[in-house]
Amino acid sequence: MKIQIINGPNLNLLGVREPSVYGNASFTGYFSGLQARFPQIEFSYFQSNKEGELIDKIQEVGFEFDGIVLNAGGYTHTSIAIADAIAAVTTPVVEVHISNVHQRETFRHHSFLSANCKGVILGFGLDSYRLAVESFSV
Repeated sequence: MKIQIINGPNLNLLGVREPSVYGNASFTGYFSGLQARFPQIEFSYFQSNKEGELIDKIQEVGFEFDGIVLNAGGYTHTSIAIADAIAAVTTPVVEVHISNVHQRETFRHHSFLSANCKGVILGFGLDSYRLAVESFSV
């Protein structure tokens, strides 16, 4: 099984960015633990702060991988283009968020992506990624 994890803007700063919201762990460390927990899965990881690069990655892997775990960060609430990219590919996408966006600012309550995703997991910290990975084996 091949799973692509894609993180959007500012998620490269996990561990130092707003630890009260996102915790103290870096994604690099978490990703290593995820690989160890699921040795049967071939993981790929990509992060970008640029919307077009996220779209390019979705299109690149969206016809050959078994799943995409996507945390589009702030683009979740603004990007019709990313939503269209998700709709255009055959690989199922699970939208994840570290925080519970519904407990945050009102503008974060709407996702342009959710309707095109297999599911949405949010509010479980970095464990949201693990739950998304597990959803592909169900």
